[in-house]
Amino acid sequence: MPPNKRLNLSVQYACDKAGLPLRPQIRAWARAALNVDGKRGGQVTVRFVDAEEGRLLNNDYRGKDYATNVLSFSYEVSPVVCGDLVVCAEVVAREAAEQGKPLASHYAHLIVHGMLHLQDYDHEAGEEEALRMEGQERVILAALGYPDPYAGEG
Repeated sequence: MPPNKRLNLSVQYACDKAGLPLRPQIRAWARAALNVDGKRGGQVTVRFVDAEEGRLLNNDYRGKDYATNVLSFSYEVSPVVCGDLVVCAEVVAREAAEQGKPLASHYAHLIVHGMLHLQDYDHEAGEEEALRMEGQERVILAALGYPDPYAGEG
């Protein structure tokens, strides 16, 4: 892979590692989402946190006083994607159970989702952008062998 298309990935576990995806899985998910346009490399940190840290970060950076599943902090988009993803393990596990999804599928979806945010996709910027982002997520996850994360949503 040419230098500009490389993924420099750091994974941090700031909570109990039981049930969390391993670095090779995370790398595969992140790399698949990074190369949507086939032009960029990346330098990304994925940090798994507990609900307390997730809530504090969501409150500090988004003004929302609850833990969310993934937070994306983009620092640069071109020539390489630079950013951090913060994944709240407790929220992801709860959501997967509530939605009847395998935990690995939900983690794959959220890493892909976060990686797209780092590349300026924003589902909160209107319905057209949300549909564009969801479409990319579906294509990437299908290529990775995961089911449509939006199947069954109305």
